[in-house]
Amino acid sequence: MSLTVRLDPHVHSEASYDGTDPVELLLEQAAEIGLDAVVVTDHDVIHESVRAAELAPRYGLIGIPGVEVSTADGHLLALGIEEMPPHRAPMAETASWVRERGGVAIVPHPFQRSRHGVRKRRLRDVDPDAIEVYNSWAFTGWKNRRARRYANARGYPGVAGSDAHKVGYVGRAYTEIEIEGIERADLTAEIVLDAIRDGATRVEGRRTPIPTSARHYAGAGVRKSGFYAKYGAYRGGALAKTGALGAARMLYRLSPLSG
Repeated sequence: MSLTVRLDPHVHSEASYDGTDPVELLLEQAAEIGLDAVVVTDHDVIHESVRAAELAPRYGLIGIPGVEVSTADGHLLALGIEEMPPHRAPMAETASWVRERGGVAIVPHPFQRSRHGVRKRRLRDVDPDAIEVYNSWAFTGWKNRRARRYANARGYPGVAGSDAHKVGYVGRAYTEIEIEGIERADLTAEIVLDAIRDGATRVEGRRTPIPTSARHYAGAGVRKSGFYAKYGAYRGGALAKTGALGAARMLYRLSPLSG
């Protein structure tokens, strides 16, 4: 018996300086397009990712926290941890720190210096658990192919991630993980992380046909509008309630009964 798990391990929420959407929308989109898990990996902050992992089961997803941490040598994805790794430390030290706490250290978009990817001469010292060999935001396919060649030559598992900074791009690239001898109901974050370490991964990052992409993007837009409509109604109701309570307190203070 084999189970295929579809994971997007590289997604950003509004907690990232360059992200736009709340984790609820990212989780909803992931469930809608058939992913089993999505890891919110915000830049150098982890609080929203931990919250997303806690919320994930409500959407039928596996909860896995993580972060994209800035090291002295470039960005590093840390999956399966709930506290921030050291900031601006050498990447090799940070990767070791992640593994010591049961996490998985993945090098994202290597060699892409404009996006804080690690240089090849630095990567030789890192020994990560896996390498992102397909990033959907690569300007050309050349850097992805170079990352894949590097990972294959050195026996590192390869993963794919959307690097989404907007809800409509979640799942644009994802990783398929084959796990033997388990049913979906028994799946945990730890089992998924172990399977990544073992190299049971397959990259899915082919260009999506324009009509399909348009439908997914339109669906994400509808969900986004619906979310903010509900959020606006909730916020408006909360403000109205706060205002009413404040007015009541003021009237009480002004009344003879108050003192």
